Amino acid sequence: MHLSPMRQAMFKYNHKKLGKTLWSIADQLRGAMNADDFRDYMLSFLFLRYLSDNYEQAVKKELGRDYPDPSTIDNGIPPLANWYANNVNDISTFEKQMRLKAHYIIRPEHLWTSIAHLARIQDGDLLNTLQAGFKYIENESFQSTFSGLFSEINLGSEKLGKTYDDRNVKLCAIISKIAEGLAEFSTETDSLGDAYEYLIGQFAAGSGKKAGEFYTPQRISDILSAIVTLDSQEPKTGRRTHLASVLDFACGSGSLLINVRKRMGGSHGIGKIHGQEKNITTYNLARMNMLLHGLKDTEFEIYHGDTLTNDWDLLREMNPAKKPHYDAVVANPPFSYRWTPNEALSEDMRFKNYGLAPKSAADFSFLLHGFHYLKDDGVMAIILPHGVLFRGGAEAKIRRKLLEDGHIDTVIGLPANLFYSTGIPVCILVLKKCKKPDDVLFINASEQFEKGKRQNNLSDEHIEKIIDTYQQRPESIERFSRCVEMKEIETNEFNLNISRYVNTAEPEVTIDLSTTHTELTEIEKQVRESTAKHSAFLKELGLPSLPTPD
Repeated sequence: MHLSPMRQAMFKYNHKKLGKTLWSIADQLRGAMNADDFRDYMLSFLFLRYLSDNYEQAVKKELGRDYPDPSTIDNGIPPLANWYANNVNDISTFEKQMRLKAHYIIRPEHLWTSIAHLARIQDGDLLNTLQAGFKYIENESFQSTFSGLFSEINLGSEKLGKTYDDRNVKLCAIISKIAEGLAEFSTETDSLGDAYEYLIGQFAAGSGKKAGEFYTPQRISDILSAIVTLDSQEPKTGRRTHLASVLDFACGSGSLLINVRKRMGGSHGIGKIHGQEKNITTYNLARMNMLLHGLKDTEFEIYHGDTLTNDWDLLREMNPAKKPHYDAVVANPPFSYRWTPNEALSEDMRFKNYGLAPKSAADFSFLLHGFHYLKDDGVMAIILPHGVLFRGGAEAKIRRKLLEDGHIDTVIGLPANLFYSTGIPVCILVLKKCKKPDDVLFINASEQFEKGKRQNNLSDEHIEKIIDTYQQRPESIERFSRCVEMKEIETNEFNLNISRYVNTAEPEVTIDLSTTHTELTEIEKQVRESTAKHSAFLKELGLPSLPTPD
């Protein structure tokens, strides 16, 4: 569907307004509850609303004239409940059909309209119904089992209230407010998906250092997704028409993967999406995020596990013909993460040719993990702390090997204070297994930002300049970028510190002493003439003259 610029702007405005409305509700209702805890409740209810609306639309289309007229049914009861009551013998066949059409099913009593109705009338059974609904969605709704999807939402938690009744009352209030807030907005996939992303961002802002576990700022995500979707060998030719597969091995809430998918035009431009996440809460956020953005359960797989120990069977495949390789790899792994390298890992195929990163910083271990699964014509973009560019020891050896093998394509230095979790400046490394230019492109974007209250921000112009420079690869742009031959990098002992290659300092102004002397002489002459003229006026008035300049 093609939208005019005005319509696009209107959609963007409404999406942001919906996000702000929901954030305002969250702020009002959470009270003394920890922001991270309330986030899980809020986002889960938004997810249930999306699943329900999407399913009810598919049901309406499937049943056609048999879909009960909502105006003839008691207020708050979904039409599907009425159909179930009158067609008991057809339910099994109907649900099989809906699994084919919508890829999942939801029982009428678990639909958002039913839950919101129970909340409005303060029904004492709301909590039990909600608990049963979450369990059904996890284990029964989808062809793929989404086991533990709601495991972090403890409806029996004392944070909601000390007794069942207290918790039920609190949930009634939260759900009623959310239902009111959502009522005036469109329920299309993009609206709720973007509202979900907006809320994740807002909760990340309040989480400080914890935010790094689950959130990559949207503007940085835009840079990575743009880079990996351009043609790997000839970025100048533009975006690739199709990506068969994409991997984010430290996917957080999945925003990077979704950004890549959006840039490729949705499901038509991209094949399988794979993500891995160690944190259970964030892993569940990612799975919900995928479904909220309209992905079918067959189009993605998010695995809960440890990337560094590589415990995902899919990636441990020993048969070269079956081992997965990806057109695009993106990642924002935890910075300078402490890990435990051991003898077994030194023989691991991911690290064997390069050596192990030090236990104090797993940055290169994450990089090598992703690089191992990159296709020969693929592109990898990873966010890392600046230390990987110049630190010595084991990291220097890994960096040198990657450079000598021609795998580091571009180094992009970003401004400080872009992340919620850290104020340090970070860089983006772009890697390729087969790259044409025998040089490394350095982009020093450290001064490309707008100052914000808590974080610095990248504007559209800043992002466009970075992406355009990567795409066009000019020899140099003064104080911004330069293509550097390997000989020069070797001379610098394979140190990739950006300031060695692109200097952002303002050039010193050259002072012409002869011209300056002439100007000063002329100024002194004017002073003398003005003093003499002024003293003449003073003499006529009988006043003492001004002192004469020496």
